[in-house]
Amino acid sequence: MQGKTNPVTPAGYAAMKARYDHLLGTERPEIVEIVSWAAGNGDRSENGDYLYGRKRMREIDRELAHLALRMKAARVIDPAAQPDKTRAFFGATVTLADEDDNEKVVTLVGDDEQDASAGRIGWSSPLARALKGAAIGDLRSVRLPGGLKEWEVMAIAYA
Repeated sequence: MQGKTNPVTPAGYAAMKARYDHLLGTERPEIVEIVSWAAGNGDRSENGDYLYGRKRMREIDRELAHLALRMKAARVIDPAAQPDKTRAFFGATVTLADEDDNEKVVTLVGDDEQDASAGRIGWSSPLARALKGAAIGDLRSVRLPGGLKEWEVMAIAYA
């Protein structure tokens, strides 16, 4: 992902920043305190608080580094500022229907904010790539693990 921008909604960026601030300002200092206390208790090789604390500190540091890189590469895009609201672009909420008239509603968001169970799909996912620039009434085919699936764009909305 080096050199690439990371499109993200304002809410997605705020969530990443809040997670970073929580880890750095709350969780990490608590773990440092536990590790310091445990280190003063003697034999570290059998001290569960010390061993778990060190492991958790490494996990936190790894996540902080990842979040810092993602936020540095972030390009905040406000979906409400989209000039052409008749087509599906970043931040659009799209209602789709398949061949059996089963409806599906998805919102095109940054890869860091995707959550399929909530209907938020990452900007670089196959479905999002197929929907880029689509207008109401367009048919789009997506190659999924189960085979080719065709969707019709029924509605497009921006928050």
